[in-house]
Amino acid sequence: MAENNLNHEFDYNSGAGIQQLRGLTKISMRPGMYIGGTSSKSLHHLIWEVVDNSVDECMAGYATRVIVTMTKEGSLRVDDDGRGIPTAVSKDDEKKRTGLEIALCEVHAGGKYDKNAYKISGGLNGVGVKAVNALSDWLKVWVNRGDKVYSLFFDKNDWYHDPKGPQPAAMELQDGSATTPGEQPDVKPHGTIVEFMPNFDIMEKNRWEYTLIASRLKQVAYLNSGVKIILIDEYTNEGVSNKEEWCFEGGLIQYVEDLNRDKEKLVPQIIHGKREGEIKAPNATDTKYHVICELAFQYNKTYLPSLYSYCNNVSTSDGGTHEEGFKLALVRLLNKYAIEKKLMKEIDDKITKDDVMEGITAIISIKHPEPQYKGQTKGELGNTELRPFVNEITSEIFEKFILENPTEAETIIKKIVFAKEARIKSLEAREAVRKKSPFDSGCLPGKLADCSSKDTEICEIYLVEGNSAGGSAKQARNAFFQAILPLRGKVLNVEKAKTEKIFENAEINAMLTAFGIGVAPEFKYHEIKNEEGEVIEKVLKPRYDKIIIMTDADVDGSHIRILLLTFLFRYLKPLIESNHVYSACPPLYKVFDARNELYAYNDNDLEEIRQKLGDKYNKMTVQRYKGLGEMDAEQLWETTMDPKRRLLKLVSIEEASYADQQFSFLMGDDVLPRKDFISKNAKFVKNIDA
Repeated sequence: MAENNLNHEFDYNSGAGIQQLRGLTKISMRPGMYIGGTSSKSLHHLIWEVVDNSVDECMAGYATRVIVTMTKEGSLRVDDDGRGIPTAVSKDDEKKRTGLEIALCEVHAGGKYDKNAYKISGGLNGVGVKAVNALSDWLKVWVNRGDKVYSLFFDKNDWYHDPKGPQPAAMELQDGSATTPGEQPDVKPHGTIVEFMPNFDIMEKNRWEYTLIASRLKQVAYLNSGVKIILIDEYTNEGVSNKEEWCFEGGLIQYVEDLNRDKEKLVPQIIHGKREGEIKAPNATDTKYHVICELAFQYNKTYLPSLYSYCNNVSTSDGGTHEEGFKLALVRLLNKYAIEKKLMKEIDDKITKDDVMEGITAIISIKHPEPQYKGQTKGELGNTELRPFVNEITSEIFEKFILENPTEAETIIKKIVFAKEARIKSLEAREAVRKKSPFDSGCLPGKLADCSSKDTEICEIYLVEGNSAGGSAKQARNAFFQAILPLRGKVLNVEKAKTEKIFENAEINAMLTAFGIGVAPEFKYHEIKNEEGEVIEKVLKPRYDKIIIMTDADVDGSHIRILLLTFLFRYLKPLIESNHVYSACPPLYKVFDARNELYAYNDNDLEEIRQKLGDKYNKMTVQRYKGLGEMDAEQLWETTMDPKRRLLKLVSIEEASYADQQFSFLMGDDVLPRKDFISKNAKFVKNIDA
């Protein structure tokens, strides 16, 4: 622990003790301000910072392909065939550095500020690859500008503690090919190659996740039709190159097709449109923006919405004005035609935004030269001029579809009217949940064994299947901060259920009441205000900081966990997004004799114990747990519930569209794709419970 220096005398005249962080040191000392932290998500964010620069070249029309390589050494390489980072000496730089060196070393410097260089880009703050440089053991870059290859090499050991900031450890400018420490990749006639090794003294030690990287790159390919995206994996396959390639000429249409692959279609057509236009900037008389809007959507027979929006290839997961314009157009048109077709009376309750979103899969992609986001994470788009622009294009293409396809249009309208009626039926159940105060013990579920503390920052709740496991957990817990909510049987599969049935379900109501955050779309947020009283942030404040799913370490337990995650993802997604949901990891084996007790959480752990003990292992008993109820309270506490020794896995959503697709595939109505998946992969299963 740091020494308390409250009595230290500060020299106000000399300014001793004031530290000024220069250049990239600011990023390496405060990574959370620039890439959100040091977790696995932030580690992968380093990839997106480099990839986004290459994709910007594609959007500008100067590049046609991006290659991402996960090297066998663990570094990450991104290669594009664009113009190459500018290499001329900057006339505005006192140190007479090249544009390449400035782009890699100076925060808030880059080509994104020059409207002639990039009319549209995903980057805003001039951080990008500089953050990657600041958080890497080393970074290499090769640039080919046609007749010369330029290369730079940065090593953290040369600059990390230097107050002058980073200096390139090696720099070559020559005809033909350049040499730097390490093997140089094949440099194309023009383009940029960036390769880096993360600094795991700063970043948490995590592996590259192939599935996550592939999902994000595939998404980029959908959003940029005709651009070739290639992923080469020499890392997870132990040096054996595995290559995937994506190029979608159909763009967003193919994106919707893919998302709806495991969903039964309501109508066969995908409604699609694209428009470019000059739109006025707000509060300006002479400024206009050249904006591109493309969207595609299709209705299916599910009860849940799948709307994904992007601005300049950046996911706007919290929505914004572009989503608002889209929804307003659907509401207006569907209300109009429902009345015209006499499927709804004019005096009836009108169709709402929630109704029109039931069973829709939609993608909205905006390209804007001056995007305005709310927050560093770029989660919500705030450009007010986009609301009417997207409203207009949505109205135009949807009205055209309705007029040309009256049978399909009536099918959609009937579904939406049915959704409206179901919403009204479920309103009482929702209101009953909303009205229950999460801090009024009289309103909490009777089966809940609550904790005594009211400090939400330390409280946690375990969701446990069955009375047997629930009884063990109640005896094992620390009742001061740990609550137990036993759930009877397998939770309702919300992927298949109607909305009103979901809110009539006793187990789901028990969870909603216990969590105390309300019900979608009206979640209860804690507002953080500045000195002027303006709301600057909204924070979700559930009754328990940790919501922990604790199920048996077998197939049934896995199924129950998936059912709970499906409910949380579909109806309480903010809980996952704000890092409140965890999965407990009970042991699978107990290895013991008269003197020793060891626990193995999986087969690999068991093998490590066997090798460590050697011949002693053969004299010990190996017990395989079938359920939590087999453990006594002391065992359950020390293996699964004691904060000092337990293993918890944080549930996070790295790519929402990929998660959406997987939940539809695993939990939806279409059985054949699952049977096909099982038949192809059953041979790889090594151990399964009877």
